[in-house]
Amino acid sequence: MKRYRLSRQIALSMGMVVVIAILMVFVGSFIFYTFYLTWFPPPPGPPPVLPEGPDFALIAVFLLVGLAIAIRVALGLARRILAPLNSLAESARKIAAGDLTARAAAGDRSLGETAQLVDDFNAMAQRLQDVAEAMASWNAATAHELRTPLTILRGRLQGLTEGVFAPSDDLLRNLLSQVEGLSRLVDDLRIVTLSDSRRLEVRLEPTDLAMEVSQAVDAMRPALTEAGFSIEMIVQPATLSCDGTRLRQALLALLENARRYAMPGRIKVLLRPEKSGITLSVEDEGPGLSSEFAPLAFDAFTRAEPSRSRQFGGSGLGLSVVRAIAEAHGGRAQYRTSLAGGSIFEIVLPIGSARPAET
Repeated sequence: MKRYRLSRQIALSMGMVVVIAILMVFVGSFIFYTFYLTWFPPPPGPPPVLPEGPDFALIAVFLLVGLAIAIRVALGLARRILAPLNSLAESARKIAAGDLTARAAAGDRSLGETAQLVDDFNAMAQRLQDVAEAMASWNAATAHELRTPLTILRGRLQGLTEGVFAPSDDLLRNLLSQVEGLSRLVDDLRIVTLSDSRRLEVRLEPTDLAMEVSQAVDAMRPALTEAGFSIEMIVQPATLSCDGTRLRQALLALLENARRYAMPGRIKVLLRPEKSGITLSVEDEGPGLSSEFAPLAFDAFTRAEPSRSRQFGGSGLGLSVVRAIAEAHGGRAQYRTSLAGGSIFEIVLPIGSARPAET
């Protein structure tokens, strides 16, 4: 978009008024004096130095006509300028009153600055509406995820107090499992929320990533083996200034995601140093993500198969936590399909891009 359109139009409009006034004075004076001198010839002798009565009358007429033209041009330009500004003010009042769907009309788009102002306002209003809708959806999803474990806890505890259930080690372990699930859910929510507000910070220190990867795989190996998976590790030595605990948490989330959704088979964990950074990936043997769901895989509370997530206790936050941790290190989380049709989830970490935590 060209800049300074409004100022140029104002200058052109005022210049047009001046040109019209000059032409009126020149042409009008020529015509007036032609007829005047024909009907009223001047007396013999030198012409008067100062204007006389007819001259003042002519100047007054031209001033009035020029003033009328200037007022008409100014009013037309003012209407064109004020129309989008009035629309913007009215939309701002509606948004302040709670109507986030209100939008302003740009009107005459030849007025570049006002049109750009209205476009920016509408973009801001749309962003505000999107944030409000996302917040409402987030609150509803959070309440839904918290309701199930809380309902279970309340029911079991109420059964204990009323004597419906007899205290036992299995029952207490089940209650403890629900509490641990709530703790993980709250921690995941905290990480994702801090990431969305760009306040998730990491503690940077030189970290042996190969050791962190090995520890995470060893922690998940029993559960993966029980679910019918075998693990292949291709881990090259790599040291990076990063938050090892957070990265281990991200890898655990990727392995847990594979346990829930992938077909039993081989899981390949790869740590590959490169010149620009380090890539950590988890590859399974399928079935992979659909083309419709793949772009949403790292969004909070999204699930490719809700029934399986409920079966394994998923909250839809695992991959969003992975993305949050990757972005806190200045990197990114991404998905692609393997040559065999399986899923490859990658964490790409650049060197020296993470945001250090405040102490």
